[in-house]
Amino acid sequence: GFVDAGYLRAEGAKAIGKRAPEVRLDASATVGWLRGMDKGIVFGELLRAYWYDGAFDPSHKEYGGQRRYFDAIAHTPGIQLRLGHIAERQSLMARPIRRALRKTAEGLGIAPDVLLAEFDSQWTFYPDRQQKGVDTLIALDMVRLAGRSVFSTAVLIAGDRDMAEVVRTVQDFGIRVVIATPNRRSVAAELAQLADFVIEIQEADCQKMLTARAPTNR
Repeated sequence: GFVDAGYLRAEGAKAIGKRAPEVRLDASATVGWLRGMDKGIVFGELLRAYWYDGAFDPSHKEYGGQRRYFDAIAHTPGIQLRLGHIAERQSLMARPIRRALRKTAEGLGIAPDVLLAEFDSQWTFYPDRQQKGVDTLIALDMVRLAGRSVFSTAVLIAGDRDMAEVVRTVQDFGIRVVIATPNRRSVAAELAQLADFVIEIQEADCQKMLTARAPTNR
């Protein structure tokens, strides 16, 4: 199993009517789902799940909590943790929204700084975060292990078009590739066409894989 945790978290959250920041992946439940997959599609036992996620830099304020979470995942039986990194930048919506609020305040005859101060007390713009290096790690592991004939079937939980060439390469080694997703529409067309099977992770299973996080104010 090759699990893009960011993808599973985002699409799984949508499937159960949540936002990704509201949920956290349960590694044991995810491995349990992989072990119990339809045996008509996947033959044999699960060798292991490679778990891919993005990590904060040690200087980041959320590093400590995230590191404890990753340590728990790394100790989950059947999982090998593989980490890229997270790149952050200011929310793309922050500047235009604040500019619009300032102009609105001026039009209403309200002091813009007063309106913005009240807005800031009610709303927080979280930075846009993007995983870096995760797709590369997935590609390297899939191709390296396929070339050594370590497995006969790869279950890939991902949907990015960038995975298409990886799938094509491991298939050339005689590997069968199953794409698993909470939402078929989130899988790039080229990737879905290449896959030997595309199966949907049911809502009930997503509920087991995703646990609620403590709410935060926005």
